[in-house]
Amino acid sequence: MFKKIRIAILLFILFLVGANAYLTQQRITDWDQSLAVAIYPINADGSPFTADYITSLAPEVFKPVEQFLQNEGKQYNLELADPAILDLAPEINTLPPSPPIGENMFAIMWWSLKLRYWAWKNDTYSGPLTNIQVFVLYYDPATNSQLDHSLGLKEGHICLVKAFATRHQAARNNIIITHEMLHTLGAKDKYNLQTLQPRYPAGYADPEKKPLLPQKYAEIMGRAIPLSSSESKMPESLAYTVVGPITAKEIKWLR
Repeated sequence: MFKKIRIAILLFILFLVGANAYLTQQRITDWDQSLAVAIYPINADGSPFTADYITSLAPEVFKPVEQFLQNEGKQYNLELADPAILDLAPEINTLPPSPPIGENMFAIMWWSLKLRYWAWKNDTYSGPLTNIQVFVLYYDPATNSQLDHSLGLKEGHICLVKAFATRHQAARNNIIITHEMLHTLGAKDKYNLQTLQPRYPAGYADPEKKPLLPQKYAEIMGRAIPLSSSESKMPESLAYTVVGPITAKEIKWLR
């Protein structure tokens, strides 16, 4: 009996959270005002190298994300001049709860609730009320050659971005930040999760190009620039990415 009551309470809480998330999603994708986005740096590996890099961070590092959304919004006649305004929050000294292993629905829902509580409890930003929280977990590239997948949660509008703590990777970090931000607005992945190859046509920046391959740019949700039917490469910066029409529809730039 106690277990059933606990499950009922959890479902009720999830219903309230889900209803609030739905209403929030409708509001922030009206695009009648700029989205306020806070970037929260986290020293994920505890190294002095990463600590030094976080100390050197400035809001200007993330300006390319704003500029990318400005430029792409114009392509879809978005009337809003600044779709998103990013600001840098003070460093957070605790790590977020780790996602559950496996696909147990209740474990995932419980983790989602814990993550939102963690994000609320560790909110270091003192500026205007934010629409999207981007928690960037930085790692020293000398000891972390490969990073786990980043996450962008539509429910709660929270991003967990895994990034390298080096200026040389800042441009690519911004690609990941933008990709995950668009997830929170309703955009879906447009690449094969097994092969990591962009899916045709949605994951191609120019699906009408002849010859089709190689492409010159990456669709932001397609992850990479297709070179052949089995090869692709990561773009160097947001200057080599675009928002395709399907993604534009998903985030309501196109009606």
